[in-house]
Amino acid sequence: MTLQEENSTKAKLELACSDLKTLLQISTKMEDSLGKMGKRFEFIDESLSTASRRVAPLHSMAMVTRALETRINRAVSPAFIVLDSFKLSESLQHKLLEVSNKLPHQENPEKQLKNLLKYVDCVDKLNAAINSISRDGEQVIQKLQEVVEFLSRTKATDHFRTHRLRETMLTLKALYDTEVSAMKFDGLLDEALLNLQDEYESRLQQLRHENVGDTQREGIDEGETAVLDLGSELEIELLRRISETLASNDCLDICIDIFVKVRYRRAAKALMRLNPDYLRTYTPEEIDEMEWETLETVISLWIQHFELAVKKVLVSEKRLCNQLLGGIMGGAVRLECFVKIADKIMAVFFRFGEGVARSNKEPQKLFKLLDLFDSLEKLKTEFAEVFEGEAGVDICTRFRELEKLLIHASSKVFWEFGLQIEGNSDGYPPPQDGSVPKLVRYAINYLKYLATESYSAPMAKVLWTEQIWKAGALSKPESEDNLLVEAVTNVMEALQRNIESKRSRYTDKILSHVFAMNTYWYIYMRTKNTELGKLLGEQYTKKKYKVVAEEAAYMYQKQAWGPLIRLLDKEELKKQNYNNEARVAQIKGKLETFLKSFNDITERHRECYAIPDIDLREQIRQAIVKLVVTAYIEFFDAFSNVLPAKSYVSPESIQGLLVQTFVGVDRLDEAKLKQRDSRIRGRGGRPSMSIENVVREFRKSRANNGGG
Repeated sequence: MTLQEENSTKAKLELACSDLKTLLQISTKMEDSLGKMGKRFEFIDESLSTASRRVAPLHSMAMVTRALETRINRAVSPAFIVLDSFKLSESLQHKLLEVSNKLPHQENPEKQLKNLLKYVDCVDKLNAAINSISRDGEQVIQKLQEVVEFLSRTKATDHFRTHRLRETMLTLKALYDTEVSAMKFDGLLDEALLNLQDEYESRLQQLRHENVGDTQREGIDEGETAVLDLGSELEIELLRRISETLASNDCLDICIDIFVKVRYRRAAKALMRLNPDYLRTYTPEEIDEMEWETLETVISLWIQHFELAVKKVLVSEKRLCNQLLGGIMGGAVRLECFVKIADKIMAVFFRFGEGVARSNKEPQKLFKLLDLFDSLEKLKTEFAEVFEGEAGVDICTRFRELEKLLIHASSKVFWEFGLQIEGNSDGYPPPQDGSVPKLVRYAINYLKYLATESYSAPMAKVLWTEQIWKAGALSKPESEDNLLVEAVTNVMEALQRNIESKRSRYTDKILSHVFAMNTYWYIYMRTKNTELGKLLGEQYTKKKYKVVAEEAAYMYQKQAWGPLIRLLDKEELKKQNYNNEARVAQIKGKLETFLKSFNDITERHRECYAIPDIDLREQIRQAIVKLVVTAYIEFFDAFSNVLPAKSYVSPESIQGLLVQTFVGVDRLDEAKLKQRDSRIRGRGGRPSMSIENVVREFRKSRANNGGG
């Protein structure tokens, strides 16, 4: 180590030694200071102990005072709130009087409604203030009484303050006992509630159903059944507030009574504009006494009115119930009120429908019964929505009962119609001229009408439902269309048996065939290309009616005109060996017999046989003309060389007489009338030759020729 390094180390050591000395000196001084501080702390501790002993009583008194203050404040603060409520109620009563005085002088309807809303608002606030006093007052007075008794017992304050607190408590108690009851039951609040009840009834009466009964139409369009608010937004808001105010003031029963009474009258009055006087007749006996045209009309009216009542009037009433009463008791009141309004109205409609369903099961009633049933089916979903919930169960049940009655009645009418046809219940003999019986015409038109789109679907639904009820819900019935086809086919077969029964009662076989031809052809032509024909099937109608009609026409032609044609048999004359004179006499005799028979049969056709159908008559005429005239021409051509020119009737005359025979009753009468007028007026012209004239002329010609 060098000398320089030794010097540096020595200097550092000396410096460290100096620092240590300084620290030792400072430590000595600090030790002296700490000793002095310890003595001071001991002195302070003794002072604090002395002060604590002196302050302790004061602290206890402060704690007691604070607890007493808290207890007094807990009793007095609610009392201040009650007093504030008294002040508020007094202020609201003045405001209520002020608003009430303005109402009669307000001419503007909208401003009057707004003032009424202010009036209702004042009533609500006054009711809240009185309820607050009534709810809290007794408890506040009890707390004040407890504090007064505590102060008196403990003497925690001076006698003067205790006395003032007692006087305040007694004054508040007296005010509570007298004023609260008066404000609640005898004061302005009670008067205001009475005014609101009157206003409620008056405003409800002003909500009217518009455009009900203004026009009578066949159907009800969407615009007519659109559900609209019965009042303006402001009117609805006012009535809703009044409803809730009355309910909150223990006047819910009165509110409901007013609402149901007024709205029932309004709904009933709206429907009365439809003039439903027919609803007064509802027993089955009374309905049976009604004229059919009248009953048909009123049933159509019932359908329209029932739909209008449900889809417009009652839906609007239900909407009003929801708007005005929906916020009361969680909405439990609204449906009950609506059902009370609708119950009597629906009962009147139901009893008429039930009376119709229970009345006599006459055939013509089927279509109106189906109209009733179809209208209920179309309305079923909406009806269930309108009368939802437990409140509407009874009305929905009666709706279903009416549907059941209509199903049973429709089914019974239809089956009894078939049984009446089966039993030939018309009681009339077969037509004397072989025309179509009225029963057949009625039955075919009846079934054609039933097969239309308007009635086939409801009838099928009725038959299907009836079968479900009979077989049970778990059964698998046929489809609705198949049931309808089977039912209509059964009636058609019963009608055919009825026709055959009448046909067998004819003693004249020709007339029997004319009757069958007319009747079956009528059925075929009236069902062809119709819904009834499509329902039965083309093959069925051809086989059952067209073929039978053609067979009857063939038998008619064979039995009515066949013997006449046989009189013109040429082969018999050719085979016999007569001299020329005898042969001519035989030919003329045969011709005379033919003409006489021709006269008899044509006369019988005009008097006894009728073919009303123009097309059928034309076909028969063409066939008979072709048959008779052709045979007559062949006979005439074969023997014209032996017949004098004036001793025969021309084929054209025979054809003309046949045309005249089949011209039909109406045209024949018209032709006779024109012929008579022509003779009376002397206009000239030869009248058409009758069969009698032909025979007379033929005999005269034969006598002039010496009987030859």
